[in-house]
Amino acid sequence: MSLRHAFLAGLSLVAIATGASAAEPRQFDAVLSQHAVLPAQSFAVPPADAPAALNISGRYTGTGADFGRRFDQLYSIFDEKTGIARPFAGQPVQGFSGIRALGDGTYVVLTDNGFGAKANSADAMIMFHIVKPDWTSGRVEIVKTIFAKDPNRVVPFRVVNENTDARYLTGADFDPESIQKVGDNFWIGDEFGPYLFEVAADGTVLSLKETVVNGVTYRSPDNYAVVMPGGPDKPMPEFNVRRSKGFEGMALSMDGKTLHPMLEGAPWDAKAGKFLEKGGKSVLPIFDFDVASKAFADTVRYYPLEDFGNAIGDFNMIDANRALVIERDGGQGDAREGWAETPAKFKRIYLIDLSKTDADGVVRKIGFIDLMGIKDPNAVARAGTKDGVFTFPFETIENVDRIDENHIIVADDNNFPFSVGRAQGKADNNEFIVLEVGDFLKAQ
Repeated sequence: MSLRHAFLAGLSLVAIATGASAAEPRQFDAVLSQHAVLPAQSFAVPPADAPAALNISGRYTGTGADFGRRFDQLYSIFDEKTGIARPFAGQPVQGFSGIRALGDGTYVVLTDNGFGAKANSADAMIMFHIVKPDWTSGRVEIVKTIFAKDPNRVVPFRVVNENTDARYLTGADFDPESIQKVGDNFWIGDEFGPYLFEVAADGTVLSLKETVVNGVTYRSPDNYAVVMPGGPDKPMPEFNVRRSKGFEGMALSMDGKTLHPMLEGAPWDAKAGKFLEKGGKSVLPIFDFDVASKAFADTVRYYPLEDFGNAIGDFNMIDANRALVIERDGGQGDAREGWAETPAKFKRIYLIDLSKTDADGVVRKIGFIDLMGIKDPNAVARAGTKDGVFTFPFETIENVDRIDENHIIVADDNNFPFSVGRAQGKADNNEFIVLEVGDFLKAQ
């Protein structure tokens, strides 16, 4: 055997030994089919029985030396980057951090925790919505808004509105990032715990589960059980999930029996003394949660990030084994326009197979589409197309689901009023796009 043939044979053996995840994922084309926009400054009116203080939001969003300070005067905090002032009258309905197609042209979307942190979101209400894009007019109708509440005191820790009857939940209580409709109820994945909690159709909390898998308890610094020490000479509390790296994505099995919550960032591996890696890549645990027994299974799979600094945005099954996952960097703005300080570069949707894992339990990435290189031959875009190429240059893209065998829906989380990705000096809208990706969805 020649040296070259021996080398190639060796490569083949390595490929067999390393399993399904060794093959590089293939890139597929995406064509823009539809585009609709919900304006950034869209607000919801709190329920009549909510505390009067919740008629105003954004009081605690001061920056720099004013961080944490309360501003009661409407529009007294001016943002030079976007020209938008806060606090606001009402509750901003975005940004959206999870989506699920309901099959009738409507979608359930989940509003993020409020203003990006536990410390500044005590007056931001936890809510989700049924929305209906009108692809002809380009508008998005908010059909219904549901506010989360805990009147039966299911939540085991103190909430902001503890001493009220309805106990409406806020962004200082939870950071909701993923949602699934199971029967008549909804399950929500949270980042503060990370927790899973179940709500009825009217938003009433029915159950809450902390994350304990295979004897390991997963906690972030915002978990209610993590208490800071009383002095600098005291040991720091233990936690293994970084702040804002909890359950960003959560898929639902096609039979509706199992939730698959996934962390947004690699957890701390105390034994190794570093963040969790498999095969030299940062990996995100994917858990199994049985809906009927409301219990985590011991099974753990791992999603491999292309870069430690990347994060996932959403996660939804398209059949029994394959799923869509958004993976993205933290950049925003289209580099073609020249104004962005840190332009968006890595914004992808991967197709993965949960049934095909390597020896370490790492799932296989089958292929991907590039959201920074979407074809727009028919000039469908309402903004964002140049030389026939449409980009989705948002910092956080946190919504993806399959519509049919050829199309998916994608939407950004606009982090209102902070993110500026579409146009310089303008707060991002919530944009919904439909992509034609038939070959991508058929890939195995």
